[in-house]
Amino acid sequence: MATTRQLLVLRHAKSSWDDPKLVDFDRPLGPRGLKTAPLMGRELARRDWLPDLALVSSALRTRDTWRLVSAELPKKVPADFELALYEATAADILAKVRQAKPKAERLLVLGHNPGLEDFAHRLAGSGSDAGALKRLEEKFPTAALARFVIEGDWADLTFGSGRLTHCIRPKDLR
Repeated sequence: MATTRQLLVLRHAKSSWDDPKLVDFDRPLGPRGLKTAPLMGRELARRDWLPDLALVSSALRTRDTWRLVSAELPKKVPADFELALYEATAADILAKVRQAKPKAERLLVLGHNPGLEDFAHRLAGSGSDAGALKRLEEKFPTAALARFVIEGDWADLTFGSGRLTHCIRPKDLR
């Protein structure tokens, strides 16, 4: 019998563009991001969608998003900070997820657009929730979260094999 897993795809919270001298990798969160990241963490906790492992881009804004999200969770979640997730394409993200530890039944990936949104679109297959698909197609803004149910091992994940169950944007929680 195949293992049922959950994949949580989270875009980093809104970043700041205040310092034009900073390279993109080093941009911090802006005021809106500092508010929405904890909001999404509380929502993960409220729904009991606690990851066993988080794969987080090593850029500053994704690390800061994870720090604020994870502070709202009832237990410490191990995180792997991955340079490969910065500016990653959908195929790069798929490759990273396929390498996830098999014992992780609920995995969170925290990264950047456009690759993250493309990954979520391409992962959604048959049986996906129509409302969640519509929200994903409208926009996957900063701090948005897509939840997928996956049948089988991470190593066998393919595009089109995920069932999108939820697409939650910060504005949906206000």
